[in-house]
Amino acid sequence: MNKVKVQISNRQKDIKIPAGIRLLIRRCCIAVLKHENFDGDAEVSVSFINDKEIKELNALYRNKDIETDVLSFPLGDNGVYDTNNETGAKELGDIVISVERAVAQANMYGHTLQREIGFLTVHSMLHLLGYDHETNGLEARIMREKEEEILSKLGLKRDISYTTEENI
Repeated sequence: MNKVKVQISNRQKDIKIPAGIRLLIRRCCIAVLKHENFDGDAEVSVSFINDKEIKELNALYRNKDIETDVLSFPLGDNGVYDTNNETGAKELGDIVISVERAVAQANMYGHTLQREIGFLTVHSMLHLLGYDHETNGLEARIMREKEEEILSKLGLKRDISYTTEENI
């Protein structure tokens, strides 16, 4: 396995980040790269933010004036990535996770915060590698299958459906 540098920062003060989450994020990033047979060293940035900041970013970059759970900012296109001149590593991009939203979704879906943050990290890593579930239904299905396969390998298998009674 090549070197993977995951820089994690906590830019919110509202919710304490549980012990082990940073290690989980690193494991998720590495698992996605292994699953996708990524070649070369890689760097990725992951930031914890609050709902207010993610709403601002979503409005600025996606023209959607609402909170969301996670945003991905890829630095590559079609498998070509910026390279860190000092390390030679491919710079995959940035992931920002709303901790408030992750806690709410973990409660809504009835699973742990670890499972939710693991899912959001794997989901975003796939975006950084070029997957886009918003382009069509087939791409969304492929992406979801990859997410669940990777999460299962990490011991974060989905126990229940992601459908709530409110959505039925």
